Amino acid sequence: MLKTLFSAILLWPAASLADDSNQRFEDCLEVALNARDGQVVKVELKLENEREVYEFDIRGIDGKDWDVECLKSSAELIELEQEVNHPNHPLFKRNFNVNEEEARDIALKLYPGEIIEVEYEIESDGKSSYEFDIDTLEGSEIKIEIDAATGKVVETNKELWQVGLE
Repeated sequence: MLKTLFSAILLWPAASLADDSNQRFEDCLEVALNARDGQVVKVELKLENEREVYEFDIRGIDGKDWDVECLKSSAELIELEQEVNHPNHPLFKRNFNVNEEEARDIALKLYPGEIIEVEYEIESDGKSSYEFDIDTLEGSEIKIEIDAATGKVVETNKELWQVGLE
C-alpha cells in the first residue's frame, strides 16, 4: 500500500514534485513512521501558517489512528494527534463542552461552504478538537480545527492536495 501511495503522489499532477521535493517527502514519511509505526492510509500537503506541511494519516500497529504532521522544508515533526471515531469516545468526551453542531456552525460562519469530512482528534496535550474539511464557496478546501472545550479556532489551513482514504 505504501509503495502504491507514494507512486500515486509522484504521478499526482497538482503535486509537481521535483527531485528535492521527493527527498523531502521521503524524509517526512520516515519521520512520520518513526513517530507512529503502522500503515499510511492518507497523505495531504497543506499550507499552514504559510509553511508547507505533510500530514500523514497512519493506522497504527497499536490499533489507533494517528495524524502526524511534518514540516516539508526541514522534515521536522510538528504535530502528533490521535484520531477517535466518534465524539462520544471517552478520550474526546473528557474535554468536551461544545457539541458537533455548534462547532460546525462556528466553522461554516468563518468559511461558508460544504463540510466534506469531520475528524475527532485528541491533541498531544490531551485536548479534544473537531477538524472539518470544508469545500468553500470560493472553490478551495480549508481545514479548520475547533477546540471542543471552548469553541475557539485552534488552526486553519488550506489543503493543496490529498492522496488516499477520505
